[in-house]
Parts: sequence; C-alpha cells; structure tokens
Amino acid sequence: MVSIDEKTDLEYDEEIPFSSSSATSKMEALDFEMIHLHSRAELANSWISRHIRMRVPKSIYFVLIKAKINVLLPFGPLAILLHYLTGQHGWVFFFSLVGIVPLAERLGYATEQLAFYTGPTVGGLLNATFGNATEMIISIYALKNGMIRVVQQSLLGSILSNMLLVLGCAFFTGGIVHYQKVQVFNKSAAVVNSGLLLMAVMGLMFPAVLHSTHSEVHIGKSELSLSRFSSCVMLVAYASYLFFQLRSHRNLYSPIEEEGNQGGDDSDEEEAPEITHWEAIGWLAILTVWVSILSGYLVDAIQGASDSFNMPVAFISVILLPIVGNAAEHASAIMFAMKDKLDITLGVAIGSSTQISMFVIPFCVVVGWIMGQRMDLNFQLFETATLFITVLVVAFMLQEGTSNYFKGLMLILCYLIVAASFFVHVDPSDADD
Repeated sequence: MVSIDEKTDLEYDEEIPFSSSSATSKMEALDFEMIHLHSRAELANSWISRHIRMRVPKSIYFVLIKAKINVLLPFGPLAILLHYLTGQHGWVFFFSLVGIVPLAERLGYATEQLAFYTGPTVGGLLNATFGNATEMIISIYALKNGMIRVVQQSLLGSILSNMLLVLGCAFFTGGIVHYQKVQVFNKSAAVVNSGLLLMAVMGLMFPAVLHSTHSEVHIGKSELSLSRFSSCVMLVAYASYLFFQLRSHRNLYSPIEEEGNQGGDDSDEEEAPEITHWEAIGWLAILTVWVSILSGYLVDAIQGASDSFNMPVAFISVILLPIVGNAAEHASAIMFAMKDKLDITLGVAIGSSTQISMFVIPFCVVVGWIMGQRMDLNFQLFETATLFITVLVVAFMLQEGTSNYFKGLMLILCYLIVAASFFVHVDPSDADD
C-alpha cells in the first residue's frame, strides 16, 4: 500500500518535468523574440546612424562648400577677430558686411530647398521671410542700441533695393536670356502687391507730413501715437493678406506657366532637392544665429565706418546694408527670371518689399514700443517722397503683366539715381532733435 503522502509526492514528481519543459520552451521563445527585437533595434539604430553619417557630410558639402560664394565665409570670423584685436570700426564694418553676403545667399538656398516640399506659393513666402531675416535681425540690434534712424533707413533701403535693383536685374537678365519672347507674369497678384505698397506709403506719409507741418495736437506725441496705431492696422492688413494669398484666393497666385507652358514640365521634373526638409530647417536655424551674431558687430561699427570712409550714415544705411541683406533675394530673383519663372521672381522681390513695408516696419514700431524706444513711422519727407515715387514707378512697370530687358534697365538706372541722391543727402533728424 502506498501512503497518501507518497502518492502526492509521486504525482508532484511526475508533473515537474512537464511543467519545467513548457516553462523552458516559453522562456526560450521569449528570449528568441527579445533577441530578435534587440537585433532589429540594433539594425534600425545602425541604419539611422549610418544614414546620418552619410547625410551630414553631403549636407555640409551642399550648403557650405559647393557654392562659389562660400569663399567669403571666413570674412565673418575675421571681422570678430578685428573687433577685439584692433578696434578699427571701418575694417570691422567692411569684413562684417562681406561676411554676411554668403550667409544671406545661403539662407536663400536653404529656403529654396525647403520650397521643394512646400509648393511655390508657400515657398515664395518663405523665401521672402527668411530673405528678410537679415534686415530684421540688424534692425532689432540697432533698435536695442537706440539707433532709430538706422533702423528706418535700412528698412526703407531694403524696400527700394528689392523694388528697383533686385527686380530690375531680374527683368534685365531674364529679358536678355529670353530675348526672342515676351516674358509674362500674373498681373492680378502684382496689382494686389502694388495696392499694399501704396497702403504702406500712406502709413508712412501721414506721420511725416504731420511732423513737417507742425500740426500736431500734442507736439512730439501725436506722431508717435499715430505711428503705433497705424502699425497695428498695417499688421492686421498683412495678416489678412496672408489669409487671402494662402487660403481664400490661392488660385489667384497660381503661376501662369502652369496654364500655358506645357513644354517646361520636363525641366521642372528634373529639378530635385539636394537636402531634406529637416536639414533645410536646421541650416536655416544655424545660419540665422550666425547672421544675428555678425549683425551685432556690424551695427556697432556703422558710425565708425561712416567716419573712416567719409560716407554719410544715410548712404550706408539705405544703400550698402540693404544690398548685403538682399543678397538672397537678388540671387533667387535673377535665377528664376533666367528660368522664365517670373511669378516666383515677383513673389521674391515685390513680395519681400511688401513684407518689409507691411510687417517688418510695423513690427519694429511695436517692438520699440515694448522696449521703450521712440520708433515711429516718421521717415522724414525726403525718404518718404523717395518711397512714394519708387512705388509709383514700379506699379506702372507691372500693370501690363509683361517684362523685358528695357524695363529692367530703367529700374536699375532709377536705383542709381536714388543711390546718388542719398550720397549727397544730409539727415536732418539731428537738427530737428
């Protein structure tokens, strides 16, 4: 007879091999799955790291090495070294100016690469926005230092440079390359931009006239209050324009070449982005930071450069600074005009002018309001009259919806007249104060 305890022990002993084998098999299966998942994770990590190792050198090559203008990049660090070693403001200004040129052009390149992923309308807006990043950063640094006239004149000069020099060079080169055909662009979009530019002129004109006629209710305060109110209205108008352009009337801004030019589709398909959209965003951030650093040294050296080179501060602010700041727009506008894509050219040149006049200038007034600086829209009569005449000339050039090399030549010659005028112009703001 087997006792009950022995029986249960035997049953227990008999069940052990079965349970241990099943548990072992489950553990082995689990270990196999874990090893499999671990190996897959290692493969994914190795693929990501290998992809990053392959992409980073390519991205650096495309952005910092490939373009010939990058030979000017060392001028930026040299400007900083000269600032601390010699303190000669003339050379610091010159080297900073030259060092910002390739950065502004590379900003345009990165924005153009990002435009491949966003479409032409958003791409043109991004190009104008990041193309104006240089002017905006310089303006905020100057505003922080209380250099209000430098802010006003550099932003005014950027508008004049975009409308006359950039657009003129684009029309001229496009007309030369496509000599035997009439280049056309979307006239409706140009008319809308011209209307916005005239509205900006109106916003700048009334504070200047109010100051010049001495018809203020509160002397020294009315023009400032009017400027701040007008700036808020202009910001609302620009926000409405963005909604109009990007959402409600998007078809108004469709390029004409998509409707009539069927032969250009093949050439468009051959174009492909050289860097990914995340790389483009990363480079935009890096380049913007470097531009902001150089802009600080550039602004600090303006007065010293004016004394060293015997140039008026007005000429440096209105002519030299915008030419450097608009390097990205200049290169992009000419390139697109040579490819017979005038709608993108206008989006870059006229769109940039519209953005500065309707967004950047009012934004600087609001920022100055927050900083406690008396930044206003009183750009003085000479500057305001120059802007008014320029907007009228460009509006008449755009009303037909066509371009040729002669129109471009006239715009370039008009810019030379403006540049000569500011070279002999003495800023009366010191006498008024």
